[in-house]
Order: sequence, then structure tokens, then C-alpha cells
Amino acid sequence: MDDEFGQGYSKVLAEDLVLTGLSGRTAAAALKDGEDPRKVWFAICDVQDVPAERRWGRDIKPRTS
Repeated sequence: MDDEFGQGYSKVLAEDLVLTGLSGRTAAAALKDGEDPRKVWFAICDVQDVPAERRWGRDIKPRTS
């Protein structure tokens, strides 16, 4: 979440954003209840209109030695 929303705002979203796709729970509550993190992330993406091309995170190229 930090990559998409920034460190501060991602914490606010996790604690305060109520997600209808997760039975009205916040991301933090859903994760505490054992919900699949991928499902939580996609619920946040849906509500926050994260474009499909950014839902899987940044492509980080492997380091070469």
C-alpha cells in the first residue's frame, strides 16, 4: 500500500476506510480476521480507483551481480 498511496496515507486507509466489499470492515480489521491480503488489497483498489495496471505493484527488476 505504501508504494501506491504513500506511507502516511496508506496507514489512514488501512485503519479508517470502511470497505463494503469486505462486509463493512476496514482493511486492518479484515486482515486481523484472517482475510486473504490479496482480497483486501483489491477491495481497496476498487474503492480508490487504482488503475488495473498498478494493482499488482511496481515491477522491480532483479539486481545483477
